[in-house]
Amino acid sequence: MSRRVKEALEVVGLRDLEGRSARRLSGGEQQRLSLARALALRCELLLLDEPTANLDPESLSVVKETISWLNSETETTVVMATHNLLQAAELSERLALLDRGAVVEVGRPSALLLRPSKEMARFARSENVFTGVSRIMEGVSHIDVGGATIRAAFSRQGRVTVHVRPEDIIVSKGPLESSARNRLRGRITAIQDLDSVVRLKVDVGRVFTVQITRKSLAEMGLNVGSEVYLTFKASSVQLI
Repeated sequence: MSRRVKEALEVVGLRDLEGRSARRLSGGEQQRLSLARALALRCELLLLDEPTANLDPESLSVVKETISWLNSETETTVVMATHNLLQAAELSERLALLDRGAVVEVGRPSALLLRPSKEMARFARSENVFTGVSRIMEGVSHIDVGGATIRAAFSRQGRVTVHVRPEDIIVSKGPLESSARNRLRGRITAIQDLDSVVRLKVDVGRVFTVQITRKSLAEMGLNVGSEVYLTFKASSVQLI
């Protein structure tokens, strides 16, 4: 068991703190220690409740890497409860969406997020879910969502609800030369750092959520208040 303990502490980056009392560890280190206990015991089933909540960047990275390692390199089944949809999609092979204690949807992350149901879109905090009135012009739906017009590849008239994935939207400091039918100008109202990616809130008359890399954010020199252009294809607009 002693060898297992040392190996587990090594995996979660706590080998140098082996002799320290758990009471003297930071919150992030204590969370990593909890994972180390499970690793040392070689559990067949590991239940994690919001394992990355309120962690410092270093501990967040270690915990995510450990969960990924457990999934790919061991026979341990990991069941994780989280409100972070991006993180759930990144770390899991299957997602189960719960609504008021009942499972309402189960599937692979790529399938559930590519064409999200109303329940999934609602869980995602209604990011880029808009309701408006659609009119068909030149074979394309023009949807007035109040403050902005969204063009969609489907043909549907009347009142509709649509969703655009944050990952499908291109952010630029100037208008792009593109065949994409949706080009909207707005200003950044909020920036959220999610470890490996950054999410921006952009007000174009309606608030859109977009996702870019940290590198792109730095290269474009974007800040709250920066003017940007959002570009996305009509085929990226999903009817829900």
